Amino acid sequence: MNLLLRRDQRSTMMGNVSFSLEVRADLTPDERANIAKYKLGSSLLYTRGEIVDRGAGLLGLASRLAFKALNISVTVDDLAGGKRIECKDILEMLAVEGQIKEAALTFKQILEAAAHFGGEEVVEI
Repeated sequence: MNLLLRRDQRSTMMGNVSFSLEVRADLTPDERANIAKYKLGSSLLYTRGEIVDRGAGLLGLASRLAFKALNISVTVDDLAGGKRIECKDILEMLAVEGQIKEAALTFKQILEAAAHFGGEEVVEI
């Protein structure tokens, strides 16, 4: 697995700068097969935002919609297909990038473990 990252910026109509990070994993056919076999596609790799009860009724609906707009989540399927993440500044973009890199490394370990079920592994110490 290779993790592809692309940073971008653009000017908004108000004259501010908006930053974005595009992430995508370049997966081998075996890695894709293990994702399907173990049903890992919906596994959450990264999330920003806290999940709490947003209430009921019209106010609850508005609160849930606003939360979804501000929340960032990246699943295995998002990583495999590519995802664009909007950030308010460079610091946030770099923090998100670091956390996604860490999550991708952990996921790579999961894929390596999935590839070795039913066999032996020799670890030199």
